[in-house]
Amino acid sequence: MNIRNCSSFSKMVWIRFPIHFHVFVMYIYAQYYGFIIILPIMINHPSEIIGGIGIKALGWKTVWVATFQTVFIFLALTYDILEWMNKQDTERAKKIMYWRDVLYNGLVVPFTLFVTSLFWTVYAIDRELVYPEVFDSVVPWWFNHCVHTNIAIVVLIETLLTPRRQPTNKSLELKLTTFTSFGYAAIYYSIYYFTGRWLYNVFGIMTWWQVSLFQCLIWASAYFFYFTHFMVNRLFHGSEDKTAVNKSVTVENNGSTKTVKFGSLQKNTPEESFTSDNWHLKYRSLRDKFENSRL
Repeated sequence: MNIRNCSSFSKMVWIRFPIHFHVFVMYIYAQYYGFIIILPIMINHPSEIIGGIGIKALGWKTVWVATFQTVFIFLALTYDILEWMNKQDTERAKKIMYWRDVLYNGLVVPFTLFVTSLFWTVYAIDRELVYPEVFDSVVPWWFNHCVHTNIAIVVLIETLLTPRRQPTNKSLELKLTTFTSFGYAAIYYSIYYFTGRWLYNVFGIMTWWQVSLFQCLIWASAYFFYFTHFMVNRLFHGSEDKTAVNKSVTVENNGSTKTVKFGSLQKNTPEESFTSDNWHLKYRSLRDKFENSRL
């Protein structure tokens, strides 16, 4: 096994790996507890509120977000292991990092922030509209926070740990956001159409024009969180240092003067010096002019 030398080892992986590992264990246990323990109780519960939801609970956006985050954390943990083994430059590692970031940008961030903000806002106004008190007899308090609070904390930690200043694949990420937003709306409207019962009680107190406005707000919030999180990330990690550098020097050679112009693109790297150790091969001819000339 090719373990990276400690002197060149990325310090951040020592922080990311234990965090991703503990979050992954938390989500795996939450998935087990939710599907194996809570869901069967809800399906067979005598209460009209709980039993009426039953298997339809799989349509809750909370379940979707928990699944998105579990897959994301698995990819993040896998990449951490590859980086620890000094294999982060392999094609497999690059693909894992690519899909990790696409999934995070397009699904995890917008819908995590949507679920957390909407759930706790409605909960503070009237919890019966989003999480009736009777659910306390079935769903433990820690599980509720795991799927409605901790998910936002994970996004915050990721924002602090990993620079994601720009989209990885903006087109694909927006397609994922759009498909999930409209697809999810189709699911809970279909549930209402076929069962006559809303998946969320908050829709039941609205008129149809209010439902339409609320739905537009839901769709808009996903795009708002998608674009905003890049700006927030840049606040923590700074803007990318990507500036075109155009320079010109006047070279005097054998009594004649000549202006030489050259440019380069710098991206998070210091300016190159005129040493043979770090001078790029494509500037070798220009370097020779400097070495054989009087400035």
